[in-house]
Amino acid sequence: MKEIKAIIRPAKLPLLREKFRTLVGFPGMTVSKAEGCSAPSLHSPSNLKEELTDYTHKFRIEIVAPDDVCDSIVDAIVQNAQIGQIGDGLVWVTDIERAVFLYKTVQGDTGR
Repeated sequence: MKEIKAIIRPAKLPLLREKFRTLVGFPGMTVSKAEGCSAPSLHSPSNLKEELTDYTHKFRIEIVAPDDVCDSIVDAIVQNAQIGQIGDGLVWVTDIERAVFLYKTVQGDTGR
């Protein structure tokens, strides 16, 4: 299992969601609002006001997926969530030692 996290521009989320829907084995995602700023070497604020308000709105996407669909998910993010400018975002993948999808543990259980 892998955990895929990405920071993307808000305007790119609808397109990315549609691309994910076409991926076989896509397990779903969690989306959170995030704010951040570029590294100082990539963006030099021109004045104090800009320096203090340098944060831009982003979305953080988190996906836990089987190894066999990880590359397809990362490729979909990279191909559909960038516009070729500083601030496009970031994608990273980490190994998951164990994950339990809760809906699978209760399927067929009536709760009685």
